Order: sequence, then structure tokens, then C-alpha cells
Amino acid sequence: MTLADLGWNSWFAAAFAPFEKQGWRPARLIRDNRITYGALLADGEEREVVLGGRVYHEAVSDADLPAVGDWVALEVGEIGDETVIRGRLPRLTCLSRRAPGQSAEEQVIVANVNIVLVVTEGGADYNARRLERYFAIIGRSGAKAVVLVNKADLFSASENRATVEAVRALNPDVDVHLTSAETGRGLPAVRSYFQAGVSVAFIGSSGVGKSALINRLLGDEYQWTGEVNEITGKGRHTTSARELMVLRKGGIVIDNPGIKEVQMWTDESTLRESFSDLADLASQCRFFDCKHGPDAGCAIRAAVEAGTLDPARYAGYLKLDAEIEKLRGRCKKRQMTIERRYKREERQKVRNASDRRELEREQRPWR
Repeated sequence: MTLADLGWNSWFAAAFAPFEKQGWRPARLIRDNRITYGALLADGEEREVVLGGRVYHEAVSDADLPAVGDWVALEVGEIGDETVIRGRLPRLTCLSRRAPGQSAEEQVIVANVNIVLVVTEGGADYNARRLERYFAIIGRSGAKAVVLVNKADLFSASENRATVEAVRALNPDVDVHLTSAETGRGLPAVRSYFQAGVSVAFIGSSGVGKSALINRLLGDEYQWTGEVNEITGKGRHTTSARELMVLRKGGIVIDNPGIKEVQMWTDESTLRESFSDLADLASQCRFFDCKHGPDAGCAIRAAVEAGTLDPARYAGYLKLDAEIEKLRGRCKKRQMTIERRYKREERQKVRNASDRRELEREQRPWR
């Protein structure tokens, strides 16, 4: 196994140059054990590593701390010594959401992924508004979005076809595939995304079959899954921790625990890109400052009335737009709090230094 097999490239090599001078080694994080991390080195060696104090204290927020998928610089000591993370390399891509609750904190789902496979199904799990949220955060991450309509064997051909068409209507730019871990349907198309050095992340609700698909892709029961609950249709055993795995035939797969909340962590520009159809309609409004309500000549209202625009999609867009606006306000308030705290700490440092100098003067012997 080489660094290139793990996703290393010239961009990361340039960023690692200062760390290389220290004699440290590059590695990719494959697991977050909360207190420690699992890291994979160039020779395929896996090590349990700890976070260096400087990396921890220099992090402005939790999002600045290393996450699964990150490249880090390791100080590898002698046998028996701890292996320490001395630095985190910049990220090429970063899939994030807002942390659950009322916080204004970014929560990193996975770093440095090239492709994000969103897994859903043709039954109760399918939710157009949730998919719109996925498309928005994937768009901001810089990765490519692909949708897998899984468990095709459990639904009729018409149900599966309707789900695929609905996804394509939401986002014509994404690839959509019907898959079944049970029958192997669609797996060749999924395997085509796995190339040497390419990182692919699976995300979706709990129980939609992400781990079962990965089992088939890996060719063995790497991820243990249970049978399906007959009442809920959900798998009884699902992924509980984020993990990065390297495929024997090339490619990197990251499995993620089921996501219950897709809180927005994006901006207006990315949101408009995710809803380009609405942006095109808005450009056709008679007035540039149209509020898309009772205003005369509103193209969006006309499209809703004509049945060419799903009112639920428009309502979803307005909800996401309001959520992003609220997030911006929270982030601004949080930044002001951080700046005030920093200034207070700096003033306290100056006072402490002044007090120490005064004490030293008082303790000097008279001459």
C-alpha cells in the first residue's frame, strides 16, 4: 500500500513539506475513537495515535480538530512510545453539517472525500426535503453527489422507477442508481466509482442498507449487519462509528452512522446552485426585487399555479433559506463572543505581566 492508494497527491505533499522537515510521517485518519484515533501509514501499518496538545489548543472550534479522512503529521517514537498527531493538513473537501441542537458549531462528517453516495430507498425512507438538504451540504463540500435507491428487491418496478424519477427531478446533475445488496443489482455501477486513491463516503438514514452494500463491495462481512425488522423495515444492527476502509481492488470507502438530522452548514450561493431551477424562474420575474408573493409578474407564483413547480419544493427552499439566515446570525454572534473572550484574555495577560514586573521591582535589593 502506498500513500497514493490512500488518496495522497501533490497538493497534500506540498502542504506536508514543513512537517517533513521535522522528521514526522504522513498518515490518514481512519477512525475516531473519541480519546484516540486510528491512523493508516504508507506501508499499510495501522497505529493508534493521540492528539498533540498544540494541535488541540490551536483549534478555534471542534471543526478544526482532526476528523476521519484527514491527513495528519505523526511523530512516531520508539517502540512503546505514543504516536502523536503534530499537525493536520488543510482539507481538499469537507462534508459538514451544523451540530445538532441550538449551537452555531460546524460538525465535520468526513474530510477529503471525492464522492458522496447518498443511500435511500423507494419506501418510507424517501424524503425529498431531506435529499435537498443533502445536496446543499454536499455542494458546499466540493465532492460529487450520487444517489443510490437501495433495497430495489423490496419494491415494485413502478415504485422504484417513481423514486428514481423524483430524485432526478430534484437534481438533474446527480447520478442515480437502483441497487440491492441482496441481489447485487446496480453494484457494478457503484463499483465504477471506486478507483485507486478515490475516497467515497456513504451517508443516509439508519437502516437503509449502507453497511450491507459495503459488505458486498468489500467481498466479505467486514461490517456486521443484522436482519431486517419486519415492522419498521430497518436493519437491526447498523454502523455506530465512522470508519475509513481501503478496498483491495482500489478505492477508499467511508461508512457513516445513520444521520437523523441534516442541519444546514452552507451559504446562500451554494443553496442557489442546489435550487438552480428556482433561480432561473426568479430571473424571469417582472421586478428584480420580487418577493415571490402577491407581486405582479412573479414567475415563481405563476409556475406554482400552472403546476410546473412543486409548491412543496418552493416551501422547502424558503425554509432552508431562513435556516441559513438564522445560522449566519448565530455564527456572527458566536464570533463576537470569541473575539471578546480573546481580547479579555489578552488584557489579562498584559495585567499579569505588569504585576510580575512590579513584584520583581519590589523584590530587588536596594543598592
